[in-house]
Amino acid sequence: MAEVKPQSAVSKMLNAAWVRPFLFLVFIVVAWDLAIRLFKIPAYQIPAPGDVLAVLRTEWPELLRQSWPTTYATVCGFLLSALFGIPVAMLIAGSKTVESYVYPLLVFSQSVPKIAIAPLFVVWFGFGIIPKVISAFLLGFFPVVVSAVQGFKSVDPDMVDLARAMQGSRFRVFLAVNLPHALPAIFSGLKVSVTLAVVGAVVGEFVGSNSGIGYVMQRSIGTFDLPTMFAALVILALLGVILFWIVDRIEKLVIPWHVSQREDVIFAS
Repeated sequence: MAEVKPQSAVSKMLNAAWVRPFLFLVFIVVAWDLAIRLFKIPAYQIPAPGDVLAVLRTEWPELLRQSWPTTYATVCGFLLSALFGIPVAMLIAGSKTVESYVYPLLVFSQSVPKIAIAPLFVVWFGFGIIPKVISAFLLGFFPVVVSAVQGFKSVDPDMVDLARAMQGSRFRVFLAVNLPHALPAIFSGLKVSVTLAVVGAVVGEFVGSNSGIGYVMQRSIGTFDLPTMFAALVILALLGVILFWIVDRIEKLVIPWHVSQREDVIFAS
């Protein structure tokens, strides 16, 4: 009879979701510090981890204050990506005509560097939050559309025909068959989108801003204050990880039935 293999406390701790990335991060920091010491890399090229940690400790209130505009622009751009990207994907997946007109233009739009058109947003909308939100939206929009289109197109036609044969309306069939089947792909696109939205917000702050983490980085580069720049990069990385984790938690709540969300169980005979 199959039974669950018991795990020791140490094994449970090592298998925790946060422990292994933390250990790997510690390894990277140690390797970073050793490389600087062994190769005698000057501080004006790469700062030591201790200098970056010192900046994080002393400048934490200021870095936290500057992170709020970036977080706000990121979240707004990401929400707009989901709000517009999923309906557009539904139209593309449901109509060959719409796909033939719209899809090539979406691919073409991704060939244009966002850093090249971001100054136009400053000219059109000023130095406020709107250019940053638009930049975050543009970077996060395409992954949502592509993943959602793939999800909607991969629905089994036999399941749709069966639901329609049971006198189901198009809307009820969509809610019962199409949308649940496409949700795993949609969430995959959302998780990529939320990380790219962080990049988009920073791009908008690079072009024109007097606040935000992008502004801190640009100011640090101008003064060769590399420890502060690396500290800002750490804040951006933490922001991306937190937003990714939030989307992942929402995915687990919305589609707990999907195979990707099942817990691994070890059986022994």
